[in-house]
Amino acid sequence: MVRYAATPANASKAAKSRGSYLRVHFKNTHEVAAAIKGLKLSKAYSYLQNVTEHKQCIPFRHFNGGVGRTAQAKEFKATQGRWPVKSVKFITDLLKNAESNAEAKGLNVEELYISSIIVNQAPKHRRRTYRAHGRINPYMTSPSHIEVILTEKEETVAKAAENKVARLNKRQLARNARL
Repeated sequence: MVRYAATPANASKAAKSRGSYLRVHFKNTHEVAAAIKGLKLSKAYSYLQNVTEHKQCIPFRHFNGGVGRTAQAKEFKATQGRWPVKSVKFITDLLKNAESNAEAKGLNVEELYISSIIVNQAPKHRRRTYRAHGRINPYMTSPSHIEVILTEKEETVAKAAENKVARLNKRQLARNARL
């Protein structure tokens, strides 16, 4: 059994999925994960579908050096955004896997939301590129470890109204008796 970076509060109401050493850019995948964290599963699917169709963008907030600006980022109160299709595909596949794990557990799929999604850097793959004057430079890839935890929304219970008894001191009791 592998160890997850995050543990759900109630393991019986959660479904997990993970991918290790996935050959997809870490920085792009981190931004996609940040954009869908906390969304309901159905809403996350439709959002990621819109990203692949270039109808909505992924806002780039942390790894945003050299990222172009787009008007689609305004809805997220950002200016920079992109449409990282490969990262979206990998995360969608992991969400589908976690969803089928939830079905196997007997959870209600309509009530699932993304409670945790973590992207970590995997060891870089080394290649080489040939430069002018006989030099060689590294040509590295930045793969990712991704893990997803889906949790069933719990019903909120309204707090019962408490009858607070006002405790009065002697002076306040005497004053109330006069009035």
